[in-house]
Amino acid sequence: MDNHSVSTETLILTGMMTAVTAVLSQIQFPLPSGIPVTLQTFSVALAAYVLGWKMGTASVAVYILLGAVGVPVFAGFSGGISVIAGLTGGYIWGFLIMALFCGLAREQKNLFLTAALSLLGLAGCHIPGVVQFSLLTGRGMTEAFLLASAPYLIKDAASVAAAYFVTKAVRAGLRSAGH
Repeated sequence: MDNHSVSTETLILTGMMTAVTAVLSQIQFPLPSGIPVTLQTFSVALAAYVLGWKMGTASVAVYILLGAVGVPVFAGFSGGISVIAGLTGGYIWGFLIMALFCGLAREQKNLFLTAALSLLGLAGCHIPGVVQFSLLTGRGMTEAFLLASAPYLIKDAASVAAAYFVTKAVRAGLRSAGH
């Protein structure tokens, strides 16, 4: 086994984080914009902080692939290409960027750099979401931002921060269990 192989334990934990994302995606509150408030940003950040950038991003990619083939893992027990091509699809693709940056943030010792990378990840989720919302609704970028991003920013920033702090407990639990 070389240094680049992934342990069975890591694969299982990655799958578990994919499942956590699928479950937390179902907790939703609809808003008039058509973009529901969910715990997806929390779960994506949690997966990245727990697993790191490679496996955290892989976990999110598996979540997206499951949804793309029709498994009802997206908000409201939805799935399929139509969801990815719909109003929320840009955010779903943006979860990959978010996982990458939050995973990179995990590796930092400097809290300012951790926060900056995490916020870049959040921006990497919201920007494609706003762009796709704008394109599909015919609204300008400013209006799309005000409708589909601004109402969620405080909740999403708090979700990312909460995931960071919850991760400390999760990782301590994994260490005490010998993982």
